[in-house]
Amino acid sequence: MPRGDGRLNHNLDSEQPGPQDACGVFGVWAPKEEVAKLTYFGLYALQHRGQEAAGMAVSDGSGVVVYKDVGLVAQVFDEPTLASLRGQVAIGHTRYSTTGGSTWENAQPTIRSSSSGTTIALAHNGNLVNTAELTRELAGTSLDSDGATSDTALVTMLLASHPDLSVEAAALEVLPKLRGAFSFVFMDETTLYAARDPHGVRPLVLGRLERGWVVASETAALDIVGASVVREVEPGELLAIDVEGLRSFRFATPEPKGCIFEYVYIARPDATIAGRNVYATRVEIGRRLAEEHPVDADLVIGVPESGIPAAIGYAEASGIPYGSGLMKNPYVGRTFIQPSQTLRQLGIRLKLNPLRENVRGKRLVVVDDSIVRGNTQRAIVRMLREAGALEVHVRISSPPVNWPCFYGIDFATRAELLANGLDNEGIRRSIGADTLGYVSVDGLIAATEQPKSRLCRACFDGEYPIDLPAENLIGKHVLEGVGRRVAVKPGAGKPAEPVSTAALAASLGVSTTPNRP
Repeated sequence: MPRGDGRLNHNLDSEQPGPQDACGVFGVWAPKEEVAKLTYFGLYALQHRGQEAAGMAVSDGSGVVVYKDVGLVAQVFDEPTLASLRGQVAIGHTRYSTTGGSTWENAQPTIRSSSSGTTIALAHNGNLVNTAELTRELAGTSLDSDGATSDTALVTMLLASHPDLSVEAAALEVLPKLRGAFSFVFMDETTLYAARDPHGVRPLVLGRLERGWVVASETAALDIVGASVVREVEPGELLAIDVEGLRSFRFATPEPKGCIFEYVYIARPDATIAGRNVYATRVEIGRRLAEEHPVDADLVIGVPESGIPAAIGYAEASGIPYGSGLMKNPYVGRTFIQPSQTLRQLGIRLKLNPLRENVRGKRLVVVDDSIVRGNTQRAIVRMLREAGALEVHVRISSPPVNWPCFYGIDFATRAELLANGLDNEGIRRSIGADTLGYVSVDGLIAATEQPKSRLCRACFDGEYPIDLPAENLIGKHVLEGVGRRVAVKPGAGKPAEPVSTAALAASLGVSTTPNRP
């Protein structure tokens, strides 16, 4: 059946999508609550962060059960399934793939059993940059990849490779070895864990239930399950929650570099990150856009949904009326029915259609969140002109995206980024706008009310806060091709032996592959 994508953005071109969201994670420890249903609703609130797959792990104290599948949260889980998942601790995940392809095997949570009998399930938001290095470390173990090619599976195997240590102790051994962005929720039979990388690139928050604790990617997920916000999980912090209470460990010195794109595009407008409301930030970005790029016009419109708050801010600061100019069909998303070439050329109209009476004869300011390849904006400008708009002035609530992200957002490659090959005038001509203006990096930073030193801005300025490995040992499918890649060991003059995930599977000692639902 057709599957709507559940996105909050305007991902119009399925052949060449825009920046794809990071994943969403949720965890709960609550012995007297229906933890599976709490996790379901928490994931539902985080659906915008990933629509490829969903899953959860639940424990009743004696064993961990994982249920996962490709699809949206509401498609993966139903009432009978949730009723069968009983326990006191649970974690959940809604996925967009940033390492490893979009397959059932790569759906999360991942699960592994150690030789001591402890079962570990883990869910991950972010992206590691030393996956090839971690794969080599596991080459001599008797652990199986279960067909997974994600960095999440690697971390789960690393945690399970210390049978002589408690999960807490194993985590404190493993976490300092990881490089990149990670916000983890994981669990064993009795305990909920949460950890965030030393830079805190991806958000992770702690909440309190009347009879338990919750951790989630965004505060909106806490709201939906009735949890009060306690605080953010600190960069470089590991939390453990069980019958003994909450324990905090520091595994690395914090060097905060929160993702600035969370404010622009990824997070829900009703979320709060580092004390700053996302909706308020986006409205303020729009105000600064109006100051930096004024224009004479009759109407300000936003591209649904993520462009609307900035459009409101632009209208407030400019004095130009705000109105609706584009109608989004909320039910059209990914589909298994492929359109013909003729219909594909009209594909944008499946998702957006102009309000002709509102735009005809008007000079429009069209506010959008970003330009990656330019396909979306090009189609929108053309559509608005066909609907009778006299002028179309495009304003973008982020700076030009010049660099790819390696920390959990699946941008296009640098070669595909429109701003990498064209200057502002070239981009304007490419999309067919009368004028084009981006908010400045300084204006965006000011709108977040965060110090520049605490924000990752790599996609805009190329300053990556976490060192990246050689180009041939990084990327979404690095583990799927690691057997064909060759790395040079530090200090060595010849190539190291390549390690494949197939070799890891061949060294199987314990198999923990859950049955496909």
